[in-house]
Amino acid sequence: MVRLLAVAAGMIVANLYYAQTLVGPISASTGLSPGAAGLVVTLTQLGYCLGLLFIVPLGDRLENRRMIVTGIAFTSAALAAAALAQSALVFLLAALCIGLGAVVAQVLVPFAAHLAPQARRGEIVGKVVSGLLLGIMLARPLASLVAGYAGWHAVFAGGAIALVGLALVLHHKLPQRLPVAGPAYPQLIKSLWHLFATTPVLRRRAAYHAALFGAFSLFWTTAPLHLQGPGLHLSQTGIAVFALVGMAGAVASPVAGRLADAGHTRIATGVALSLGTVSFVLPMLAPASRPVSLALMVAASILLDMGVAANLVLGQRAIYALGAEVRSRLNGIYFALFFAGGAAGSSIGGWIYATHGATGAMAAGLALCALGLAYWMTERKTVNPRAA
Repeated sequence: MVRLLAVAAGMIVANLYYAQTLVGPISASTGLSPGAAGLVVTLTQLGYCLGLLFIVPLGDRLENRRMIVTGIAFTSAALAAAALAQSALVFLLAALCIGLGAVVAQVLVPFAAHLAPQARRGEIVGKVVSGLLLGIMLARPLASLVAGYAGWHAVFAGGAIALVGLALVLHHKLPQRLPVAGPAYPQLIKSLWHLFATTPVLRRRAAYHAALFGAFSLFWTTAPLHLQGPGLHLSQTGIAVFALVGMAGAVASPVAGRLADAGHTRIATGVALSLGTVSFVLPMLAPASRPVSLALMVAASILLDMGVAANLVLGQRAIYALGAEVRSRLNGIYFALFFAGGAAGSSIGGWIYATHGATGAMAAGLALCALGLAYWMTERKTVNPRAA
């Protein structure tokens, strides 16, 4: 069941990232200007944020299997619309809907936490999140490879077909999970603010990951543009290989889960944020040599993906310890807040790259990571997770 949940989470969330390495061809095909190219990624993340706030909390109230299968079907329809899009407006609306539907991945992760024994919760959540992160990391090279041979429309068409198959499998394999009767939907949504206001650990973990994920989104929005540009001249296949190497960062997820289970969350968080900071320093050291510049970009992508993978699991392990009855809502708030950071990162990334080039984009990513690291330095050891 853990393997199935990991594969499913990866397949669902991958749909958020197909566009990251296709910003150039999608923008050219639909008529988006270079300064607005970041909207290709931003609208998907915005839809995801809205879904996290208004759909994921229903995981504490509705039967989870039906909710997951319905969300996957909706995402498949949105992908089909993106595949058929000929204008920027149609594609951007489809991207928003892809984000809304893909939030059911964040019903799957608390589902795994619900099934896991307390002593192994961090490890098992780490395994499912590893699948989720592999989906993110595979999405980029897969999209580039498919687009290089069949065009970007084929990427979204293939994603739509794959999700139909996944929905059928999950309908037959997932156990039913009907949460204990909770508050009505208006009260459920109203409770989100109360949970946010009364749970310091949630606010702190969301701030850490909003900074790191904003930098991550900025990097993967601008890196393909930089790699295709003057000096590096990579093809879509070359960008696919570059993104594939970054998958090595996923190994950090289960390691971070075990460290959290052993009580080392704070120091592991500092390491994760430091990895993100270093990852933006490396490309700024790049000399005129093309091979060295590429090597530094590859190293940066691996370190950044490791930092993001580890910090995500550490944050989820911390908030899942706060109570099963509010787990979906806490998870929804956590993801909504850091995806807002991601949407901001991808949006400003396209604009900064268009106006200040790759160096300006890397400097902006470095600033985001440094802010997260500076905030981490204010953290004190605590016994009560709600008072972290």
